[in-house]
Amino acid sequence: QVQLVESGGGLVQAGGSLRLSCAASGRAFDTYAMGWFRQAPGKEREFVACISRSGGSTSYVNSVKGRFTISRDNAKNTVYLQMNSLKPDDTAVYYCAAWFTALEICPTSRDGYHYWGRGTQVTVSS
Repeated sequence: QVQLVESGGGLVQAGGSLRLSCAASGRAFDTYAMGWFRQAPGKEREFVACISRSGGSTSYVNSVKGRFTISRDNAKNTVYLQMNSLKPDDTAVYYCAAWFTALEICPTSRDGYHYWGRGTQVTVSS
């Protein structure tokens, strides 16, 4: 089992930046692909970004490409989401998730992620 704790959310003006962190504890971190998802009020939870076990493969939802960067530090058991050029539409609760796998994959579907954090609020004002 793994426990995930997100941090780094907050209130920022449009055009600003935030860096989210997700610290993992428990099972070996490098046995998990990691993902970031977000959920805005009244909307379903949606995929934002994912990264494979080694960090060699990443994927992003089209709306954040070129603005967000996912990365991981397996020595620190942490995955990051650097968010630049933030827009009001990015306002949501952001969740990190872990997918236990022996493969070098980057899952984009929320179905199948085994563990979830409690989320961190990101609010972008116009």
